[in-house]
Amino acid sequence: MSASVRGPADLHAHSAVSDGTEQPAELVRAAARAGLGTIALTDHDSTAGWEEASQAALEAGIALIPGMELSTRYGHKSVHLLAYLFDPSDRALMDETARIRESRLTRAERIVDNLARDYPLSWDDVLAQTRDGATVGRPHIADALVHLGIVPDRSAAFAGILHPSRGYVMPHYAPDPLTAVALVRAAGGIPVVAHPATRGRAHVLTADYVKSLAGAGLFGLEVEHRENTADGKRRLRELAERFDLAVTGSSDYHGEGKPNQLGENTTAPEVVERIIAEASGWQPVVPENPAASP
Repeated sequence: MSASVRGPADLHAHSAVSDGTEQPAELVRAAARAGLGTIALTDHDSTAGWEEASQAALEAGIALIPGMELSTRYGHKSVHLLAYLFDPSDRALMDETARIRESRLTRAERIVDNLARDYPLSWDDVLAQTRDGATVGRPHIADALVHLGIVPDRSAAFAGILHPSRGYVMPHYAPDPLTAVALVRAAGGIPVVAHPATRGRAHVLTADYVKSLAGAGLFGLEVEHRENTADGKRRLRELAERFDLAVTGSSDYHGEGKPNQLGENTTAPEVVERIIAEASGWQPVVPENPAASP
């Protein structure tokens, strides 16, 4: 990294702007307390937390890499793309994320309507679990189900009632990964596929498709993530080596929403250096006196 941006670096974390439980400033302060030197804010399809997080990073003495987790769809599979240091005023990318957020909202309303036929759940119950400025989605529905005592926690909600097999949930609009990679690169950003092996090597993107993504500008694969299986991680490393892609590691922290802990997986300093060097859309927020040691 540069002389001022220190490690360890956790490049995947969410605030209440999407489905985390902490405001952007609270997230940044939690990262500093956890001993991180660099944190990336990657809320779903939104940059609304960048300004607050940037100010908090300067005050907490921790470097911030502003980013986003962009929703995409590959066939019938949901694929998430981490995007770092892109221009948040880029019209094409912002129009696409606005379309995704609108689709998320209307889908959430339909899911609640479906659930309300069988459970004592209302839209107001869900809104009560949503922070100001956040796009309502499945995590907020899960929180409402927890609050009402219908399920014990978010994980149980996603494994049970909110699992697609139960029939209450339907997909929302999302571009294909190739389109998303091109949009991020055109906005000066750096794209990395998030946790692409959560169900083992058989469900990893095909080698031919990863080759196409690399050709379109994909920077890397998020390999070290608690939900990637061991077999899947081996396959991801093979693909990264084969197509000259970087390997990243992150916590995918959501505060109280998930068991993930800040810094449980981190990204190598030389990879963060490359991300910063290649990005042309935005700059990391770097305090004069970082709190963490290299």
